[in-house]
Amino acid sequence: MKKTNKEIIRYYNIHGVSLTDASSPVKFPSHWHNAAEFTLILKEGCRYRIGDTVYTPEPGDLLLIWPRELHETLFTPERASMFIQFSSGLLENNTDLVAASGFLKECHHISAKKDPELARKLTTLMNKIRENYRKKQYFVETRCKLLIYDMLILIGEYVMKEHREQIGNENFSDKSWDYIRAACSYVADHSSEDISQADAAAQIGLSPYYFSKLFNEYTQMTFPAYLAGIRVQNAINLLANDRYSITDCAFMSGFQSTTTFNKVFRETTGCTPREYRKLHKHGR
Repeated sequence: MKKTNKEIIRYYNIHGVSLTDASSPVKFPSHWHNAAEFTLILKEGCRYRIGDTVYTPEPGDLLLIWPRELHETLFTPERASMFIQFSSGLLENNTDLVAASGFLKECHHISAKKDPELARKLTTLMNKIRENYRKKQYFVETRCKLLIYDMLILIGEYVMKEHREQIGNENFSDKSWDYIRAACSYVADHSSEDISQADAAAQIGLSPYYFSKLFNEYTQMTFPAYLAGIRVQNAINLLANDRYSITDCAFMSGFQSTTTFNKVFRETTGCTPREYRKLHKHGR
């Protein structure tokens, strides 16, 4: 990803949540951001690109863009959509959602014709978020984030059900899911330490080979890639604090060398840790 394509999301009213409806852009060039973005389609004639795929959703459909995905608004009529953007932390600091992230990120389009009940429920939650977002009341941030979690649960159950049907019940067991959640929990607690795939496998009582196969199948990524992603997220949080040097952030987040840290951070975010810190300082 080119760093020039990056958008900094500014959360003006509620920390970690932004909502746009009346002023949604007619066109917006290809870009990416660390936030997730869920769009509710209100009128015909909308065209979007997510990755390499072009979508022409119908009214009542929803488009789901996950953190750091390249996307573009090719054209939308005026007032044709409403979208929320929310911090990646809501996804990346939740073990359930992290464990299901591989499946979630494959889901970009909820069709009102194909899945009317799911689309209706998600639309209702989007409208509730808009109602709460506009109110000046106590705990509005918590209310909005709870509604976002309600949406994520519905989407998560939908994609997991689809995956279960694809691979068969015999290959998709509650026990296997428990193993994955336990591994993700172990990483969350120990990502700043010098841990390996073998350590995680031993922690949950599986052989390294079987654990690797199971983890790849359920998360759609390798364990080293997952661990690196968690460490980058830890580093992003640390970079917000100017008291820590770039080197401090690298070692405190679990990287064993600044060279590896800079390489993985750039591959994940599209910019170096120093550039990221500058971008977000100006964003604040």
